[in-house]
Amino acid sequence: MASRPGIRNYRFSFNFYITPAVQWLLIANIGIFFFEILLRTFWNISAYNWFVLAFGLVPSAVTHGLRFWQPFTYLFLHDGSTIWHILTNMFMLYMFGRELELVWGRTRFLQYFFLTGVGAGLINVIVNTVPVFWGRPPSDIPTIGASGAIFGILLACAIMFPDRQVIMFPIPIKMSMRTYVIVMIVLEFLGTFGLGGNNISHICHFGGMLVGWVYLRRGSFLYNVRNSVSDWQNKRNRKRFEVYINKHKKDPPSRPDNWVN
Repeated sequence: MASRPGIRNYRFSFNFYITPAVQWLLIANIGIFFFEILLRTFWNISAYNWFVLAFGLVPSAVTHGLRFWQPFTYLFLHDGSTIWHILTNMFMLYMFGRELELVWGRTRFLQYFFLTGVGAGLINVIVNTVPVFWGRPPSDIPTIGASGAIFGILLACAIMFPDRQVIMFPIPIKMSMRTYVIVMIVLEFLGTFGLGGNNISHICHFGGMLVGWVYLRRGSFLYNVRNSVSDWQNKRNRKRFEVYINKHKKDPPSRPDNWVN
């Protein structure tokens, strides 16, 4: 239908300013969450447990069962018995993930999301596998959720937008993004001592932030290493040159000038 002259057209959008990659991740996570609810409701708890053990992150299954897909698939699984797990992760992905995607673009944001998420999962596997060398049985406790990647996103926002003001829900206190992430790190550190619940994988949270920090600082770190090596080489060559000059400064010239009369 053609618009009448003098009447302004308005375009309504229901995407709530969701960027493409964040939208894809939200749809994938929410869709799998509803599938988990269907398993618990129309089948039985054993079917749900089998699904979690097959696609969650089980350290013993990765190291002994060679289920190499689990460090990737565990990011899309959440606790099907409560909505708060997926609600918290997806809300933080929506709030902070779109900021990074607007700056980086879809491809780099997805690379960072899976790099921190998979990296956090591999760190979790390594930490839970090390006690095997001291005679302990391998860990068969599954880890699920995208929290490792979410914490990597939080760290990236703190580095790129350190002065961005946020409110730490449910505490109505406004603080900078840098301060917010520091508070989260302190809470995670306290959580390793049993505070805040034992069913939270603090290893994945720290692992996601560690991988994100290494990824974001890799350029400056490599440049610093390169500059340090170059400075050391220059100092060494200068010292050798000074030693050589001091040793041969009294020697006659090797090719004396020929004067022509």
